Amino acid sequence: MISPAAGIVVWLGASLIVVSDGRKGLAVGIALTTVGLATFAFLTAGPIAAIALALGGAVAATRRYVTGAEGWAILPPGSTPRLVLSLATALIAFWVAAGLTSGSYVSLRFGVIVAAVLSVARVLSTNEQTALLSAVALLSLSAAVATAMGSSITSLWPYLGGALVAAAVGWLPLRRVSAA
Repeated sequence: MISPAAGIVVWLGASLIVVSDGRKGLAVGIALTTVGLATFAFLTAGPIAAIALALGGAVAATRRYVTGAEGWAILPPGSTPRLVLSLATALIAFWVAAGLTSGSYVSLRFGVIVAAVLSVARVLSTNEQTALLSAVALLSLSAAVATAMGSSITSLWPYLGGALVAAAVGWLPLRRVSAA
């Protein structure tokens, strides 16, 4: 019962990153996604992997909360295509995770697919630095959790690496853009 809830939390967080432009919306999106992915890490690789992901995501979310555009900016004008993308990605990811692949961990596959696809879509579709860095942090966390798929032996290194990348991306300096 925990695993399907974690998949839904990952989708909600990743969707929030896609449809938000403000720092509060992006920070909550990173935090939600981190909670879901850390749950998957706990279920597949144990508490140390989950703690590593949780710390990396917490650093990225905290940094995002204090830098970037003010407010939430959820569903700003012109964001309808991003909302449609979030909904369509959930449907297609569930179809792929449950119908086209075999084995256990349907929720894990769903969560990883949703997080990866939505973060890559946000990276490719934005010029806003805070949204871009938030999506890259999400991508590193989801790539770490993806190592648990199809593997009976889990190493902690991918989780630690994903957490470090997510934390480091949060601390990259933002460049000043002049209105010319």
